[in-house]
Amino acid sequence: MNDRQISLAQAISMIDDGSSLAFGGNTFHRSPSVFAMALALQRKKRLTIIKTAGAFEVDILCSLGCVKTVLAGYIGYENEYGLASFFRQAVEKGEVQVVEHACYTVITGLRAATYGLPFLPVAGLEGSDLVSTQDFREIIDPYTYERFYAIPAIKPDWGIIHVQEADQEGNCRIQGSKFEDPLIARAANKLLITTEKIVPENSFVDNPSLTDIPGFLVSGVIEIPKGASPGTCTPHYGIDHHFLKTFKECRSQEEIINLIGEKGGKYCEI
Repeated sequence: MNDRQISLAQAISMIDDGSSLAFGGNTFHRSPSVFAMALALQRKKRLTIIKTAGAFEVDILCSLGCVKTVLAGYIGYENEYGLASFFRQAVEKGEVQVVEHACYTVITGLRAATYGLPFLPVAGLEGSDLVSTQDFREIIDPYTYERFYAIPAIKPDWGIIHVQEADQEGNCRIQGSKFEDPLIARAANKLLITTEKIVPENSFVDNPSLTDIPGFLVSGVIEIPKGASPGTCTPHYGIDHHFLKTFKECRSQEEIINLIGEKGGKYCEI
């Protein structure tokens, strides 16, 4: 048995400046928000953030100057909260570089990394400006001679995923949509899991088919109740509207630090 349970402070200390991080979840849903807040409070620098569709976790890191590059298909808060304003401001100021993808090209890049391949072909990009923007190269199917675009592998330094249940060995169960999390777990060089609760190991032994991420992929597992808040984590809680509204109204880094200090700081020795 390998006990991989660590504190959030220990996990944050493992992330070097300049690292690339792939966040699990999708927009408001089961994203590792408290982990992102703790990273922001520690003022990590020059991070590359990888995600198909991100929201708060990208916005909070941009708001405190932690991000150098964002590789994503979409960054925003969906209908109710609109644009990710701190992300947008950082991009407009030239502080953050955007590597624009479609959500599916992020998925394809992660899948290539899981297979140990330098790229994978994808169909459906004909006529898109994304091809020239990212210089995706054409390849020819040697069997049919059809043309496709080759999407380079995306291999993050770290995968950061929030789940509903994990044991001390890092075995994980995800309730509801899994999004790209199983791909991130296998594509990343190292993996950190935050979980709503640590459950006994025998619950995984008794139901092995329900294990979505095996523990041997995991470098550390951190128990953080409400670790996806202010987003959602089915079936435990919904969106924290008050917190998000207050965050969106912040006008200085001091206000942001004071706001997130309670939510992220109480789990991390800051």
